[in-house]
Amino acid sequence: MTVAIHPSSVVEDGAVLGAGVEIGPFCHIGPAVKLADGVRLVSHVSLAGDTTIGARSRIFPFAAIGHQPQDLKYRGEPVRLVIGEDCLIREHVTMNPGTEGGGGETVVGPRSVFLTNAHVAHDCRVGEGVILSNNVMLAGHVTVGDFAIVSGGAAAHQFVRIGAHAFVGGLAGLEHDLIPFGMALGNRAALAGLNFVGLKRRGFSHEAIHELRRAYRMLFNGKGTLKERAADVAAAFPGQEAVRQIVAFVLEGGDRAICVPRDARGEEA
Repeated sequence: MTVAIHPSSVVEDGAVLGAGVEIGPFCHIGPAVKLADGVRLVSHVSLAGDTTIGARSRIFPFAAIGHQPQDLKYRGEPVRLVIGEDCLIREHVTMNPGTEGGGGETVVGPRSVFLTNAHVAHDCRVGEGVILSNNVMLAGHVTVGDFAIVSGGAAAHQFVRIGAHAFVGGLAGLEHDLIPFGMALGNRAALAGLNFVGLKRRGFSHEAIHELRRAYRMLFNGKGTLKERAADVAAAFPGQEAVRQIVAFVLEGGDRAICVPRDARGEEA
């Protein structure tokens, strides 16, 4: 499996290219870039910095990957970007490495999809099988759990956490943490229920979905604070893994509040 490099492309000395890498026309590969086996750059791709691209990932024209973070505090310190295997990165996607204040690393999990004009900012953590649709914007330090979907034109505020299997609707402005399996809609986004379509697609059983629905109602209704109700949910649904993930997410907390239904806004978290 030989490496194929179009004569119009520039590969700087020091770049590491795995077996079967294909580099199309007018690409630029920086000296600290590492491309694993089978990576394909279609054309006009710019890769910079300490950037690693996982095996068999495909990157389409005018993507700019690994260039210095868009953080005015950045002073040239060593930072990196790591992208997992089998990722699909479409036209005009931008991904930035980390910053010193965020641990120095941006990480993208395997088998994730980034459609045209999606942006992954510095210090983000994107899980496995995530889909960012066209024009999605992740601000710095955003965490996206496995198999979450963010629809076209949506934006996530810095430090927001998006739980596994969650769904963010098109054009949503998400400024609070979205629970695993949750669905957020609107600007500013509010919790609009559970992502039942995603749950069914991922093979969750009817019984598991029913238990999640019961736990959701208990979590976002009734007396007490959200964390108090989360503890009650944990006690009421022992052994339910999906419910455990939601409870752990709420109790762990983060820099942002939890996204709640519109009629529950203003309550103490």
